[in-house]
Amino acid sequence: MKTGLAWILTLLVAGLTVPGTTQGAEKVLKMSTTTSTENSGLLDVLLPEFTKETGIQIKVLAKGTGAAIRDGMDGNVDIIFVHAKEREEKFVSDGYGAYRLAVMHNDFVILGPAADPAGVKGTHDAAKALKKIAIRKARFVSRGDDSGTHTKEKALWKATGLPLKTETTEIVKQGKRQQVFSQHPEGLGQWYLSIGQGMGKTLTYAEEKQAYTVADRGTYLKYKFGRKQGLDLKILCQGDPELFNPYGIIPINPTRHPHVKFKWADRLAEWLVSPKAQGLIARYKIAGQQAFFPDAIANAR
Repeated sequence: MKTGLAWILTLLVAGLTVPGTTQGAEKVLKMSTTTSTENSGLLDVLLPEFTKETGIQIKVLAKGTGAAIRDGMDGNVDIIFVHAKEREEKFVSDGYGAYRLAVMHNDFVILGPAADPAGVKGTHDAAKALKKIAIRKARFVSRGDDSGTHTKEKALWKATGLPLKTETTEIVKQGKRQQVFSQHPEGLGQWYLSIGQGMGKTLTYAEEKQAYTVADRGTYLKYKFGRKQGLDLKILCQGDPELFNPYGIIPINPTRHPHVKFKWADRLAEWLVSPKAQGLIARYKIAGQQAFFPDAIANAR
């Protein structure tokens, strides 16, 4: 998939120098990933199959894409699986990631209550939908956590042409403080509610407040149809090309962090773009609806 003498040599060096890769050692790979791959249930399908084939266990750290990327930059994990393509490409070009492989995509949707107080139902222009929400000052819940979803939301607000406030806030995730850059319209704490949480908690809070929010389709389907309690929110805006949501897998660069288990990370990355894994992704459905679409093998079955 990725070729070149440089990475062949890197693989050989990594095999000789990476701690924990000796015969008989416990085979555990640390992966930081967006909450959507876990909340949607997809990892429960993919990872056991990988472990069955390779004997490599995956320790999953599910968090926002920004936090996952920081894990990679700090060398706290061996591989990241995230969904903010421009940030991923910069991560690789800055030397933190060895390479990026396109694994799959789905899309973002704008959800809201059935009453739809902002009148966005049936809209196929996400920026126009958000502008209507802001003008009506209808309640909107933002993840506000520097995730891939939050990154997309900020881009959509920028596209509305509305005046935005730019600020840096501090949130606490898993006991750690982190700075989050935000851009949002006027009304923070009034109609615009930023909660610094993952997708699942954002969905349940938006349901409680009967508010609008931006979500990835996979997590929405899981919460709407994959739980007994369901979810009292509806898709009100979809189909805008700006809502496209690609996912990439990136092993951490062993020349930047020599301790990472690059051989195993490389094996997982290549496995995720193999016919078997791409077929599993294509066949994964929630309530009969496809949650993700394979990108490495577009016609995978």
